[in-house]
Amino acid sequence: MASIFTRIINGEIPCYKVAENENFIAFLDINPLTEGHTLVVPKIEEDYIFDLDDKTLGDMMAFAKKVAAKIKEVTACKRVAIAVLGMEVPHAHMHLIPMNSEGDVDFKKARPEVSKERFAELTAQLAIKE
Repeated sequence: MASIFTRIINGEIPCYKVAENENFIAFLDINPLTEGHTLVVPKIEEDYIFDLDDKTLGDMMAFAKKVAAKIKEVTACKRVAIAVLGMEVPHAHMHLIPMNSEGDVDFKKARPEVSKERFAELTAQLAIKE
């Protein structure tokens, strides 16, 4: 059975896509820790990020670096954190989280409510054209 991320990649489930190339997609997390929290996902369905071959993992990091630079520019955060958890969805992915303090990367904290309009605005601002 395809993961929810594969279904997003295939266009079966909508997302707030900010970047895409032939191998990866980046879209806003719909339950963000901070505004601009983005997921980077390989288009191949692999459960564990460290099971990706070295080239794919390196290319994923280079793709994420471009997305993180745009997040930093748009959100004016101090840094963009990267988190790799991988327990909630059985498809390798990275979280890119705008942060001004380490507390911004606490997955147990209350999440901000973000309207559909704000998600659309952030998507437009963060969009990267390859």
